[in-house]
Parts: sequence; C-alpha cells; structure tokens
Amino acid sequence: MSDDDDFMQDSDEEYDFDYEGSDDDESGDIGIENKYYNAKQMKVDNPEEAVDEFLGLPLMEQDKSEWGFKGLKQAIKLEFKLGRYSNAVEHYRELLTYVKSAVTRNYSEKSINNMLDYIEKGSDDAQAYQCMEEFYSLTLDSFQNTNNERLWLKTNIKLARLWLDRKEYSQLSKKVRELHRACQREDGSDDTSKGTYLLELYALEIQMYAETKNNKRLKALYQRALRVRSAVPHPKIMGIIRECGGKMHMSEENWEEAQSDFFESFRNYDEAGSMQRIQVLKYLVLTTMLMKSDINPFDSQETKPYKNDPRISAMTDLVDAFQRDDIHAYEAVLSKHPDVLADPFIAENIDEVSRNMRTKAVLKLIAPYTRFSLLFISRQIKISVHEVLDILSFLILDKKLNAKIDQESGTVVVASSSDVERLHALEEWSSSLRSLWQTALNGEGFRPDESGSHSMFAGYDDGPMGIRASRRKELRGKPFGGKLGAV
Repeated sequence: MSDDDDFMQDSDEEYDFDYEGSDDDESGDIGIENKYYNAKQMKVDNPEEAVDEFLGLPLMEQDKSEWGFKGLKQAIKLEFKLGRYSNAVEHYRELLTYVKSAVTRNYSEKSINNMLDYIEKGSDDAQAYQCMEEFYSLTLDSFQNTNNERLWLKTNIKLARLWLDRKEYSQLSKKVRELHRACQREDGSDDTSKGTYLLELYALEIQMYAETKNNKRLKALYQRALRVRSAVPHPKIMGIIRECGGKMHMSEENWEEAQSDFFESFRNYDEAGSMQRIQVLKYLVLTTMLMKSDINPFDSQETKPYKNDPRISAMTDLVDAFQRDDIHAYEAVLSKHPDVLADPFIAENIDEVSRNMRTKAVLKLIAPYTRFSLLFISRQIKISVHEVLDILSFLILDKKLNAKIDQESGTVVVASSSDVERLHALEEWSSSLRSLWQTALNGEGFRPDESGSHSMFAGYDDGPMGIRASRRKELRGKPFGGKLGAV
C-alpha cells in the first residue's frame, strides 16, 4: 500500500475539542501526534531518521494506543523497503500485540491486510520472500492464539491466493486441504455457516485446475461450487468460478454452455467493479463466433454499454466481420490488432473461428469455377497455399466439395454439377426399379405356379422374351400379368 493510502487511513480520525483547557494526558497525546506527523514528513528525504522517529512513538506511551500502532506500522514498511528484513519482522511481532486491545478489530484487520499486501508486492528477491513468509506465519499464529477463526481463515485464504499467483501449486494444494478441514463439521460434512469461505476455496482450486488443464477435477469442483446455497459470496468469487467454467466448456467444444457461463461471469465481475469484466466480455464475443450465431452479443442490456468501449473495439469489429462473412475485414482486424492474440485463451481458440471464416470464403470464391489453381485461392483470400490445401481437403472429405486435387500442378478440378445430378437421378431411378421388382417377386399379388415352382415365369422357355412360343400368341395384346396377376 502506498504512503498516500496510509495518510488517507490515518486521516480518518476523530478529534475532540475541549475549550476549558487540557491536562497532562492530553498534552502527551498532542506530543505523540506531532511526532507522528513530523516523522511522516521525513519519510521521503530521510527514511532512516523517519524510522527512528516512528519507533519512538511506542516509547512515549503509558499504555498501548493507536499512535503506537500507527508508528510501528509506518516503521515496518520503511524497514522492509530499506531491506532491514529482520528488524521489520521483529517490529511486526510487536505490532500484533496491539491488535488485542489498543485498536478496534476492523481497523486492525484492515491495517494488517494492507500490510501483507505491501509486503507481497515488494517480495522480489529470496530474502524479501522469506520475510513475507515470516509475516504470514506470525499473523496466523496471532489469530489462532486469540481464537479469531474468521481472521485466521481470511489470512489463510489470502496466503493460498498468493501461492496461486506464484504458481506454487504444491503449497497451494496443502493449504487448501487444511482450509477445507477447517470448514467442515466433525462428521466431515461441509459447515454451511462457512459457505462464503468454502466458495472462496472452490474458486482457488478451480483456478488451479484450470491453469494445470485438469478438466476432470475442475468439472467436479465447478459443479460442487454451483450447489453451494448457504452463502452470499462476493460477486467477484462467482465471476471467477463462472469464468473457469466457461473455459472448461470451451475445451469440450460445448459452445452454448460456455457462452452462458461467460455471460454470468461478466455480469458478476461487472457488479463487483472488477476490470476482469473486459477480458471475459472478449471471451463472450469469441463464443458467439464459435457458435456461428447471428445474434449480436452486445444486444443485451448488460453488455450494450460496452459496445463502443475502445478496449474491446477489436473484438467488436471481429464479430461484425464474422457475421457479414467478410474474410478480408476479419483478417485486417487481426493484423491491425495483434494484442487480441496476447491472451493465450483467445489465441488458442481463435484458430477455429479463423478456419470457419476461411472455409466459407473458399466455398464462396470457387462456386463459379470448375477448375482453378491453389495459388489463385491463396492470393484471393491472402492465406498460404498449404492452408488452402488443408481447407479443400477438409471440404472434399466432408463431402461439401466434389473435386480432385492435383498437387503436382497445383490445380483443382471440380466435377460437373450437371453430371453429378444426372448420375444421382439414375441412381434414384435404379433404386426405385429394384424396389418395385422386389415387391413384385415377394408380394402376395402373384399366385404360385401349379407345377409347384415358385418362379413367376415357371413353365416358360428361355426365348428372347423369356416366354414359351406357344403362349406368346395367347398373351399378345393383353396387359402384362392380366391373368397371372389375378388372385
């Protein structure tokens, strides 16, 4: 936390004015207060002297008070910044003794959280990192010894979030198991009174499994998290859970469920005021294209205010080009905004959208031709010949294109559509005749021959017409099957 933040905190003080004079205690308080603000003015130019001044405040107290707490807090931050890690740890140990009586619970909790945030951001080397671990250890011991389970859980969850940010999954797993036990009853079932903490734990685990691509565990935890009904979680927590759920559904190519989760994630992030809402809105646009939907994702009441937001203008232009089947506009947006692909998740899934766009563009381009070259398609759509070959091969295998590719000459010959239609008609006609013939042979409209033969033409010779000469005159002029067809 910055010094300005501290100043804003320290300025939230109540002052009681006594116009009848002041006693010795009040004079003492004024002296401590003046010393504190004088030390703050020295922080930038003389941080070493400022540390000594801040550490002098507790010595002026008769009993632990808020001014001693503030002085220690400022001294610890300066010592950490100056690399005096052992001194910072020792004075932080002293600071925690003030939590029990000298300051209010809310103020101490907020100050300690800010202190830990400050230490985390500055832990950029091994010594600072070790110092940070000692800070957390002292904090947890302090809250456990005072039976402050709420602060103990919150601090542990904060530490688990730190392991997640640093991708230290082994330590994170151990910490999460410990916290799960703390949120269970004696019989091993979840303690519904700690539902809010449970959801935070689920969010941490879900993020870990999303990053490690463990979809099996992710799916199980995602479903368990959605079944928690005993908590009113911070919307940011639900935003995280829904975002990871959307990514999970994307990996399964379940576009509709992904779209639903990303929309819910965006709505929760937006309610929480989190900047992650912009990134999730990009994911929502991406799923719209993967679904090949004609519905504009910015038509809803929640997303409409962001339609013209410059941070997502590239995705807006992409979905517009996609829905117009304008391959050139689509490729131009990707070329003009390479930052779109800076997000690994978008980069991983945009290929499917690009392939769909290029496939439609190829089909549209070759429609009038019966013969064309691979190079011609490559130049028109502005993709490599190899990509053209891949797309045409896919179309042929998917029976969307009846053509042959000559890779040596780099040409493609499309079968004549008239020939295809004629062959298809002949095939249908042949199939109909075959069906009619089978019906005539196997149906009940023909009586078996009296000689015992089951052949329709039993007793007839094998002349040109397949009928005995003596019967040709008898049958001449009569409809075929006149008597034979009688029942």
